[in-house]
Amino acid sequence: MTTVNPTSDTSSKIPSRLELTLADFWKSLKEFAELIWSSPTAMLGLLIVLAWVVVAIFAPLLTSHGPLEQDYKNINKGPTAQHVLGTDTLGRDVWSRVAYGARTILSLGPISVFVAFLIGLTLGLPAGYYGGWLDEAIMRVLDSLMAFPTILLYMIIISAVGASPINVVIAIAIGGAPGIARLVRALTMDIRTREYVAAAKLRGDSDVMIMLREILPNCRGPLIVDFLLRIGYAAFYIGTLGFLGLGLPPPTPDWGGMVQEGHSRMTANIWPVLSATLAIVTLVIGLNLFADGVREESMRYQ
Repeated sequence: MTTVNPTSDTSSKIPSRLELTLADFWKSLKEFAELIWSSPTAMLGLLIVLAWVVVAIFAPLLTSHGPLEQDYKNINKGPTAQHVLGTDTLGRDVWSRVAYGARTILSLGPISVFVAFLIGLTLGLPAGYYGGWLDEAIMRVLDSLMAFPTILLYMIIISAVGASPINVVIAIAIGGAPGIARLVRALTMDIRTREYVAAAKLRGDSDVMIMLREILPNCRGPLIVDFLLRIGYAAFYIGTLGFLGLGLPPPTPDWGGMVQEGHSRMTANIWPVLSATLAIVTLVIGLNLFADGVREESMRYQ
């Protein structure tokens, strides 16, 4: 007669922490996808954004000219079979510069917001969790930054360090971090009083683990919506900085720079300015529709 160890089979079926984490991730991703699908506003915004993402990724296949290629025989021309959106003052294909400019704005925008969120989380979590003098010190520094108008703060930073893609990311991250930190602080101050946080303290979890494992995951709803909204703001500000000559240095394809270069010659050729302006407007509207749809739909289940 053989004996069976009752723990030999059951122990192997217990999921590991990694498996549980991945399962939670896919579950959250599925719920987020279902939330987007149930919102017509979010779906419309997502389609607009995805259209620009496709343009950015497949720009070499969708354009017949390089963004820096100059056609001196066709300077400041309107749409033709060869140049579907015309050419600018240097004979460069407008459509090509719009398509490649999408790469710039769709990469710098999310990166700058991501960096801003890292800074905001680093400051907002301890400020809201500990309170007291630490909260006062962090908030007073952030309030001093928020006292500046946003675009003025960007202009000061970029004027001091120079115009480049990295410096644009730094400027937008510094300008956006205070607002994110205040949001995280407010959410943390509310969540730190919940029972599961008290239970984590009784288990002996460290403050860092409590903030990362108990508080931060329960802030994700408002933070995801804020992240999506700020990408739209970042796209707008990148275009504004380009128009002011503080964005990407020429001849890099930049929608704001295209408007700045062509606005003085709009009477002769409106297509460079019109194309770049419509590109900025449609992308920002798409991002805002997507964020608003997610926010409105998520509030229905609260």
